[in-house]
Amino acid sequence: MSKVTLKGHIIIPTKDLSVVLAELVNHQRLTLEEPGCLVFNVTQCTLNPQKFNVYEEFIDTAAFELHQKRVKASHWGKVTTNVKRYYEITQ
Repeated sequence: MSKVTLKGHIIIPTKDLSVVLAELVNHQRLTLEEPGCLVFNVTQCTLNPQKFNVYEEFIDTAAFELHQKRVKASHWGKVTTNVKRYYEITQ
């Protein structure tokens, strides 16, 4: 079992920015409560308010996959359907 790290950024369309910002705190809280989540940071870029830097660490692939499954079924998953994701995932 090796740690899974995701890093990169997301670009949020202007029309979705307010609803994504409103849900972000809840999304962060729920993710940090997940078994196997070590680190979860999503921070808005100061130069481009539509860009959010993302960094995640999970104890193993199983924990990461459970996180991905939960996110897809969550309110965050619904409000971020138009978000463009640019990630690098390493193990």
